[in-house]
Amino acid sequence: MKDYYRIIRNSCFINGQYTKGNLKNTLNILHKYNQKVMAEINLASSEQIEDAIAGSVEAFQEYRHWNSGQKADALKRLVHRLAHKKELFAHLIMAEAGKPLTYARAEVDRCISTLGTAVDEALRFSGEALNIDFGAGAGKSALTKRIPLGPVLAISPFNFPLNLALHKIGPALAAGCSIIVKPAPQSPLTLLAFADLLNDIGFPDGVLNIVCCDIPEAEKLVQDERIKMLSFTGSDAVGWHLKNICGKKKVALELGGNASLIIDETANLESAAKQAAIGAYLYAGQICISTQRIYVVEKVFDAFLNLLEGEIKKIKTGNPEDEEVINGPVIDCGHLNRINNWVQEAVIEGAQIITGGHIISKEHNLYAPTLLTDTKSGMKVVDEEAFGPVAIIEKVKDFHEAISATNNSKYGLQSGVYTTHIDRMKLAHAELEVGGVIINSIPGFRVDSMPYGGVKDSGLGREGIRYAIEEMTEPRLLVY
Repeated sequence: MKDYYRIIRNSCFINGQYTKGNLKNTLNILHKYNQKVMAEINLASSEQIEDAIAGSVEAFQEYRHWNSGQKADALKRLVHRLAHKKELFAHLIMAEAGKPLTYARAEVDRCISTLGTAVDEALRFSGEALNIDFGAGAGKSALTKRIPLGPVLAISPFNFPLNLALHKIGPALAAGCSIIVKPAPQSPLTLLAFADLLNDIGFPDGVLNIVCCDIPEAEKLVQDERIKMLSFTGSDAVGWHLKNICGKKKVALELGGNASLIIDETANLESAAKQAAIGAYLYAGQICISTQRIYVVEKVFDAFLNLLEGEIKKIKTGNPEDEEVINGPVIDCGHLNRINNWVQEAVIEGAQIITGGHIISKEHNLYAPTLLTDTKSGMKVVDEEAFGPVAIIEKVKDFHEAISATNNSKYGLQSGVYTTHIDRMKLAHAELEVGGVIINSIPGFRVDSMPYGGVKDSGLGREGIRYAIEEMTEPRLLVY
């Protein structure tokens, strides 16, 4: 399906118009499987960044006065327009992000759900009544009203080029904030195409600006005092750097991790193996909560490993346009080489390759689904976020050791736990140092309305529409 080319826009979207950037500074967007140029984008100049900020400030002054019904109605029209073009958007995501087509379709379905939830929250999100009728407050009443912070800056990643941006755009628009989004340079086309859906909906010009820019211009956005909040999804190194330079503005960071999966002796091993294979290798492992570290109690280790190897053999690698493909291309050759180097370094340091461990195609940036064992702390495949089709599996003595191994990480986003013991479920919830514990499923489980985020180097704050609205607003107290 090549019709998706007709929704491609190759210019920044600033104050209601597509605007050509700096002709001297361009960005080529490649089809991630065939490596052909899909579009060339002129990056925004410093002057255009200033226009985007000023326009966002002006739009906020109008938009913050919209009532809940107005915001919900406009968002509802946006949902309908996206749903009408969902197949085009799915194919565009497949092409520019290298996402297997069936998974790209699932992303667009999630986008529709994300915006639909924003519609609901625009109508129901509110402050609270407080009881202060005692002591010095006797005879008085109090309530809070949630006030939008102001213009928000969002920086979104390549792997979910639309839905992770909408996890910032939806809450901002539901809350009454304007928002500037800088998409990832590897995959900005889907979000630029989405901006076209705003035409004639009625949002103030500048309520959503999308800028493709270089690092100096991005840091100008981050540091500008007129921006009241930074919402960043990406690597931990970049996220913490931006937090350090952003000044006094509010910050929310979603920084990924090296998610663990715990399998105890009571688990349904067949189900766990099937899900673990998908969780580790879907979209070449380029998901923040991909299964990376698998810890299996020794009593069932051999049986589970045998089942997992069988499931990995079923994983099809290749062209993401093929609807049977699970493991498509890595985003670019730099990441392909990094992944291979990490695996080879681990082998030199004593790790054993159970399956995979090699590049399948440099032409298409394909890496084999890889499973390692005999790994240890200090290896990058254990300590860092692989963000590739690589997982490790290790035998542990018991459930307590599995929890300890999981916590032996600088990251803490989500963990999956397979067990039928309710006391172990409670223990995992109490002791695992992560933002979410998923019982009898892989760590990659996510529903877009749930609170999502991590601890330690995995970030701070929470996404999920209602929780993001809380981040983008502040309570203003009234006492009378």
